[in-house]
Amino acid sequence: MGKGNRTVAETILPSGHRVVLVQGDLTEEEADALVNAANSYLQHGGGVAGALVRKGGPQIQAESDEWVRRHGPVPTGGVAITGAGRLRARAILHTVGPVWSGGTRGEEQQLAEAIRNTLEAARAQGYERIAMPAISTGIFGFPKERAAPIFWETIAAFAAAHPGEPPREIRVVILDEATLRPFEAAFHARFGGQAAASPA
Repeated sequence: MGKGNRTVAETILPSGHRVVLVQGDLTEEEADALVNAANSYLQHGGGVAGALVRKGGPQIQAESDEWVRRHGPVPTGGVAITGAGRLRARAILHTVGPVWSGGTRGEEQQLAEAIRNTLEAARAQGYERIAMPAISTGIFGFPKERAAPIFWETIAAFAAAHPGEPPREIRVVILDEATLRPFEAAFHARFGGQAAASPA
């Protein structure tokens, strides 16, 4: 748990996976892997991506550039893996969520695919604890109220399909109140339970 980050809600699923909603700064999290909401060319200028590079150091951008040179742009829903620089993580999983264009181009399926592929990449690497942002809800414009249930449903489906397998702790870390509120409401709608009583 990063300094200043607080647990808003958490549950342990029948599969043994712990799912946690955190209010705070993703760059402060300590995890095997942090998830970055990236663009296809892994140019980490703004939003979460910019914050990760500012705190983690320029080698993250350098490794990202090398990844794109070798493999080409990351498709929507795809995942690239780099080191995490100075961040308290072993790796960064860069996933490309959909840009919202009214919901008529399969954006909801693409968002679910980005989340699922991130979890699958973490499973393949054996990462036990990951922390991810609210992919696509920032500059990509995906409506927060529509994104939130997709996150929890996709995570729950992954957990049910892979009981006891990594990542066994899945943290969704959101800084701003406007995004946090719909994610918290959707969390309780999907998993039940009450908000955490005190900061963890």
